[in-house]
Amino acid sequence: MDALCPVCAQPMNWVKGDYHCDTCQSEYRQLADCPDCGQPLQELKACGAVDYLCQHGHGLISKKRVKFSYQLVE
Repeated sequence: MDALCPVCAQPMNWVKGDYHCDTCQSEYRQLADCPDCGQPLQELKACGAVDYLCQHGHGLISKKRVKFSYQLVE
């Protein structure tokens, strides 16, 4: 999955835990929301795998269903 800049739609690079857009010179943090309720998902990391848990009753959410968005890092 390529992360595209929400401003200029150019591919972003992963740098020190956030995404960096070389075109806009901006830093973005990736957010994961539940596709069913829109609430933030808890990220679970184990043995190199990443899973997502909805704490609002929807259980484990497949990475394919997660709604990713990007927040500007100030």
